[in-house]
Amino acid sequence: MFDYEKTVTLVGTVKLFQFTNPHCWIELSVPGEKGAEDWSVEMGAPLQLYQGGWKPGTLKPGDEVKVVVRPTRDGTQKAGLFVSATRADGTVLGKPQ
Repeated sequence: MFDYEKTVTLVGTVKLFQFTNPHCWIELSVPGEKGAEDWSVEMGAPLQLYQGGWKPGTLKPGDEVKVVVRPTRDGTQKAGLFVSATRADGTVLGKPQ
C-alpha cells in the first residue's frame, strides 16, 4: 500500500491523535494550494509507540508538527505510513530510529 522508495514531509496541525489498537493514527490538516488537505498517518501499535517514547497525550489537537511519511503508492489518497515527527519548536517526538 505504501511506497517505501519515497517520503513526503507534511507540515500542519493535528486534528486527532488516536492511540488505539491495532494501529495508532495522526489525522493532520495540511495547508495546500486549494485550501487545507486532511492527511491520515498510520503508525505502529500502541506498544511499539510506548517503546519509542510516545504516550496517549504526546500529540493534541491544535499542535503544529512536521511529519515525514511514506505516501501511498498510487497517490490517490492523502495518507502515509509514519516515519518521523518534529514539533514546531524543533523537538523530535519519540526516539530517533
